Amino acid sequence: MQIIAELFGIMAPVFLCAVLGFIWSKMGRPFDSETITSLITNVGTPCLVFDTLVRLDLTIDTFVSLGTAAALTVLGFGILGILYLKITGAGLADFLPALMFPNCGNMGLPICLFAFGEVGLGLGIAFFAIMVLLQFTIGIAIAAGDISIRFIVRTPMVYAVLLAVLILALDISLPKWLNDTVHLFAGLTIPVMLMALGVSLATLGIAKLWESLSISLARILMGFGVGVLTVLVLGLDGVAAGVVIIQASMPVAVFSYLFGLRYNRSPDVLAGSVVLSTLIGFAVLPFILLMVMP
Repeated sequence: MQIIAELFGIMAPVFLCAVLGFIWSKMGRPFDSETITSLITNVGTPCLVFDTLVRLDLTIDTFVSLGTAAALTVLGFGILGILYLKITGAGLADFLPALMFPNCGNMGLPICLFAFGEVGLGLGIAFFAIMVLLQFTIGIAIAAGDISIRFIVRTPMVYAVLLAVLILALDISLPKWLNDTVHLFAGLTIPVMLMALGVSLATLGIAKLWESLSISLARILMGFGVGVLTVLVLGLDGVAAGVVIIQASMPVAVFSYLFGLRYNRSPDVLAGSVVLSTLIGFAVLPFILLMVMP
C-alpha cells in the first residue's frame, strides 16, 4: 500500500494539472496556445533551467554527466529511429525528430520533481537542457531540411544554459533580487507546461490511428531501452539513473508536432502520436517508476 501511495503522490499532481488544461479547453475557456507556448519557451523554461542549475548548486561534473547521458540517448534514438523508419518506409524528416526527442519538459520535469524531489528536478533539468538544445538545432534541421544559425542565436535557452554553466564554473554569486526574480518566473513554468499539455491533448486529433500508434509505441519502447542502456554504459546509479530512464522514456514532444506543422511534415500523424504516446506514457509510467525508485 505504501508503494501505491507513493506512486499516486507522484502521478496525481502531474495528471491533475494536465486534466485541468484538458477540461479548460473542452469548456471553451480562452487559452492562447501560441502566446503561452512562446512565453514558456522564451521566458519560463530558460528561467527554470537557469534557476534550478544555479540554486541547487550542481557541480560541473554532474552537469556534464547528465548532459552526456542526454547526448548519448539522442544518438541512440537517432540510430534506432533511422533503422525503424527505413524498415517501415516512413519519412525520416517527418518522424525522426518525434522518435529522437521525448517530452522531457512538459511531462519529464514534473515527474522527476515529484519522484526524487529538488535533487531529481536539478538532474532532470541538466538532462533537459542538453536535450532541448539538440532538439532546437538538430531536430529543426531534420524537419526543415537545413540548419538555421539565426534561429539558434535567437533561442533564449542557449544563453540560459551557457550562463548557468559559466556561473557554476566560476562559482559566482548573483544578487538576491536577481535570483528572486528568476525564481519567480521559474515557478510558473511547470504548472503552465502541464496545463498546456492538457490543452494540446484536447485540441489535437487522431486522424491516422495506426501510423500514430506505431510511432507512439516506438517512442516509448525505444526510449526505455536506450535509457537503460545509457545508464549501464555510463555507470550511473541512484537518482541520476532514475532520472535518465524516466526522461528517455517520455512520450512524443509537443514541439515535434509544432515542427511538423511549421514544415508540413505529416502534422496529422504527429498530432495523433502526441496524444497516443502521452496516454500510453501515463499508463506505463507507474511501472517505470517502480523499477527506478529507491
